[in-house]
Amino acid sequence: MAASGLIQDQDDNDIHPHVEVDVTTTTSSEPARPNGSPERPAAPPPTDSSNGRSKRSRLSILIQQNQLVQTLSSGLRRHCDYVKISIPNERTDHLPKEWWKTGVAFLYAVCNLVFTTVVITIVHERVPDKSVSPPLPDKFFDYVERVPWAFTVTEVNGLILMGLWLVQWLLLKHKAIIGRRCFFLIGTLYMYRCVTMYITTLPVPGRHMVCAPKLYDDSTGKIWRILRLISGGGLSLTSSHMMCGDFLYSGHTVMLTLSYLFIKEYSPRWMCWYHWMCWLLSASGVLCILVAHEHYSIDVLVGYFVTTRVFWWYHTMANTHALRQAPNNFLSRTWWNPVFNFLERNVQTTVPVVFSWPLPLPSSCRQRYRIVEGGRDE
Repeated sequence: MAASGLIQDQDDNDIHPHVEVDVTTTTSSEPARPNGSPERPAAPPPTDSSNGRSKRSRLSILIQQNQLVQTLSSGLRRHCDYVKISIPNERTDHLPKEWWKTGVAFLYAVCNLVFTTVVITIVHERVPDKSVSPPLPDKFFDYVERVPWAFTVTEVNGLILMGLWLVQWLLLKHKAIIGRRCFFLIGTLYMYRCVTMYITTLPVPGRHMVCAPKLYDDSTGKIWRILRLISGGGLSLTSSHMMCGDFLYSGHTVMLTLSYLFIKEYSPRWMCWYHWMCWLLSASGVLCILVAHEHYSIDVLVGYFVTTRVFWWYHTMANTHALRQAPNNFLSRTWWNPVFNFLERNVQTTVPVVFSWPLPLPSSCRQRYRIVEGGRDE
């Protein structure tokens, strides 16, 4: 029979999705004997009967399994929508560049830096004379004598930190997102500084300070001072900052602290030596401000406090996405929260620290790279 061959194939190759069984039953009739009475067929041996029953039972099991597979297949085809598992595709637009937003943040920072020079020029006219209002008592000045060259160390450390951060920022892959964060924080911190300088004018912290003469109603002279201050970056090294009154709070402390915070936040955690070196540059630069008696202790303390808190608040909101829509998030009550939502609306995940070469490689270098890669594959 054809069933035995089918059973043998199923034992060798397991169960197929579709099994066709052709069972042919034939009834053989022997011719009658001459006397007209057919001879009674002999009973088959017991072993042959048992083998036949076992084969038929295995055949029936295969048929049932085939029917079950067909039933399941047809059911899955009818209800394919219920068993479909949708896997979200990993898309690269979770971190869009949006350079135009970075440009807006850059303009915001530049406007506030220029506005700072204007406020310094205005406040300079209100600083009391040293003979009339002597320096305020400061506990740090009582214990530490002034070191004239210390403020030069502060500005050199600040330039080194800013240069390191600029190079690191250029090598980052997501420089557009990180850049607008940096520009927004710089602009906000210097806007706060304009407010504190204008509402409270402190006398000079030391008699060694030489302030430029007051111009009073000379608007042209004030404009030239503003331009000179901008061109020199407000540094004493460039002899561009000869005005007084910009004490509360310290702008040098802001830049030293902010540069270190960005360097540490957007560099790999295993670069401990790099972090410690930048921390030493920042800490020693801030300390030298006080050693040089260029700012009161309260100027440095407030500058450090405001810089670190604004940086940490902003990055807490940026890295914790559940806080953005949380009803009990008190950080969302800050005045700059709408600006934050504008800058970070499309940033749907934490910005990873990934470096990439900022300039595209020449075509010859790319061709050589493909040749090398092809040789490696072979």
